[in-house]
Amino acid sequence: MTMKYPIAIQCYGQIHAEVYGKLNKKMTVKRFYNIAGHTVTLDIEETLATTLTNYEPFETEESTKPVFTLTVREGTDDLDGMKVEWRQEEEGQEIVCGTVEGKPAFSFVWQGENGGRLVCDNDYRTAFLTLCGNHRKATVDNAMMVVFALATSPHGTLLFHSSTVSHNGKAYMFLGKSGTGKSTHSRLWLQNIEGTSLVNDDNPVVRIHDDGMIRVYGSPWSGKTPCYRHVDYELGAIVGLSQAPENKIRRMKGIEAYALLAASVSGKRWDKSVADGLHRSLNQLATVAAVWHLDCLPDRDAALLCMTTTA
Repeated sequence: MTMKYPIAIQCYGQIHAEVYGKLNKKMTVKRFYNIAGHTVTLDIEETLATTLTNYEPFETEESTKPVFTLTVREGTDDLDGMKVEWRQEEEGQEIVCGTVEGKPAFSFVWQGENGGRLVCDNDYRTAFLTLCGNHRKATVDNAMMVVFALATSPHGTLLFHSSTVSHNGKAYMFLGKSGTGKSTHSRLWLQNIEGTSLVNDDNPVVRIHDDGMIRVYGSPWSGKTPCYRHVDYELGAIVGLSQAPENKIRRMKGIEAYALLAASVSGKRWDKSVADGLHRSLNQLATVAAVWHLDCLPDRDAALLCMTTTA
């Protein structure tokens, strides 16, 4: 018996070490989301997953054919080796696009701090995000938007920069440069037109289905306005906005309509597979959809003119 006690202590210590290790190991979970009818998979640490409340309305069951899978892990800030192709900066946030060992890659920078790097397979169906900064949730959001826009581009799907409302069962999208007043115009509809609701205030999704139906979907991304609604509506109209001393509206067609739409869609236009899909969808949308331009003041009359003309 005198020899068994030390062995028992040794075994207990080994078991304790294994349990302790499991408890301290960062657990990962898989989440499945339905965004504009596409299933996407997110493989992420459990503690970080709990912060992604904007995705909760879009949770769904596991799918055998997700349009993409994004794996997220913690790493270091040693993210050199990217061949830079393009940069975009807005309000202190920068996205750097390029390649790493021949694969599409993106770095997300916040006020000069690197938040992480995204590396994708060439078809964007598989992507890996390495987090390395303090802006972890925002970096995950940006990575999800980037991969979604690129992976769904061959499937008649466009991620727009737009404020969008619904009225009488249809969606009305307001486009324009930053600061034009897209959110203001949506708010004027909400305040002055009965039966209006906000669909998304920054990143709705437009999908052209195989039967030709064009529908507008809410998404887990909505800029500074927390509007994360799992809803969809038939497209009513798309309206480009410009600030002006009076309210005037006119119909846009052809190349003019195409240019307005293209300027508001996320994509990677120097990647042929992505660009071809974007062009097909934009061309069809510009040809079939009701596209308008509204010179407007930030007032009630602008919203009423827009509604009565386009609805």
